[in-house]
Amino acid sequence: MYNVSRRDFLQNSLAATAAGWSLLPGSLKAEEHTQSGLQKLRLATFCFDVTPPQGHSLCGGWIKPVIAVDDPLEAIGFVLSGAGKPIVVCAVDWTGLLNDAHVQWRIAFAEAAGTTPDRVAVQCVHQHNAPFACLDAEKIILAEGDLPHIVELDYYQKCLERGKAAVAKAMDKARPVTHIASGQAKVEKVASNRRVSRNADGSVKAMRGSSCRNEQLRALPEGLIDPWLKTIAFYDGQSKIASCHYYATHPMSYYGDGRVSSDFAGLARKQRQVEEPDCMHLYFTGCAGNIAAGKYNDGSKEMRPVLTERIYQGIVKSEQNLKPVPIENVSWRTVDALPPANKKLSAEKLQATISNKKNSVVGRNRPSYMLAWLQRLQQKTPIVLSALRINNTAMLHLPAECFIEYQLRAQKAAPSRFVATAAYGDGGPWYIPTEEEYPNGGYEVSVAFSDPQVDPILTDAMATLLE
Repeated sequence: MYNVSRRDFLQNSLAATAAGWSLLPGSLKAEEHTQSGLQKLRLATFCFDVTPPQGHSLCGGWIKPVIAVDDPLEAIGFVLSGAGKPIVVCAVDWTGLLNDAHVQWRIAFAEAAGTTPDRVAVQCVHQHNAPFACLDAEKIILAEGDLPHIVELDYYQKCLERGKAAVAKAMDKARPVTHIASGQAKVEKVASNRRVSRNADGSVKAMRGSSCRNEQLRALPEGLIDPWLKTIAFYDGQSKIASCHYYATHPMSYYGDGRVSSDFAGLARKQRQVEEPDCMHLYFTGCAGNIAAGKYNDGSKEMRPVLTERIYQGIVKSEQNLKPVPIENVSWRTVDALPPANKKLSAEKLQATISNKKNSVVGRNRPSYMLAWLQRLQQKTPIVLSALRINNTAMLHLPAECFIEYQLRAQKAAPSRFVATAAYGDGGPWYIPTEEEYPNGGYEVSVAFSDPQVDPILTDAMATLLE
């Protein structure tokens, strides 16, 4: 097994870090394995429970805590062995994993799989009746003594231990993986752009969120989205053993009632899983920073099963014409990136806001995430972006709440590849708008932790991973 401490991880990251705040020079790590070296390629799937306990904070502590569980939350992934050191990819039914919390998950999986943290991708689905884990923010709010937890450390640690055990157990039951297939289908009446209501100068006038009851906003066009639900499936001969599904939208029908749920995206995946128990189904949320179901969702409880069915149909249709082909080459690429902080953020002002007991919980807990990001930048701990490329497919792993434009750019950057994008990896930067959208304001820009230069940094990183 490969054991790595957090100190080792940070030292390795810093060793790859050159001066400046950008896509870090020399940080590209890439290796490719062709057919002759893939005779022993194997895939192990795992799944473990990450449902929060009664009373635990949801979505960072500023909505109602857990009072009941409508359906459990899960972390689901796979370990691919036989192409260099093992590669681990995981999707988690949490709002987010940020900064050191994300780093620790990658270290834990790496230890369990016998690999290195840079070969681990952990992406969140981003449901809101779920934990929003940032260990650094938890330390900040604990010092205040009167704020609800960001994430309870004993529960967080139990999840890590379950994950390590699940990965280790899965490795013993790995199956040969010989073929891969890809497919896609349009999803009808789910995704819509949140930033379609504009003033004459292009600035955002009003936002259409995850749900919307304003009929004028709902009547506006869908706006820019990616309508395709994409699937990449792995096979042992003709037996499908894992199927990864990707779609870009905030995955909430309604939330804030304290009832834990994987919501419509998770419920659709679970429905497909019941139908195909011998194939592990994973769901990844794409670049949905400015994408939600607001045009088609009024927030009523009746809409959750409707949206679930629409995602489920997209999954089924994306798999209808899968044509497995032999795996001929596998490559894993990573780049380190360190985007500069939003110039509006001040550590002193954020701390004062957090300590001001007259402010609301959200007005104090949310700034703790901002302060945690500034502290991370001081430590120069980069974000690791990655791509698993097999034949002409690419599974791209991006951080935080990227705007849909990044997903569309990734596809254009590799027109000969079937690119499936999973965002909501390391959530440290929070929202990641495009450079041209910063002057237009709106909610997403107001809570973006990075400077507009995050755009060329992220765009260059994607091109590096996919070229």
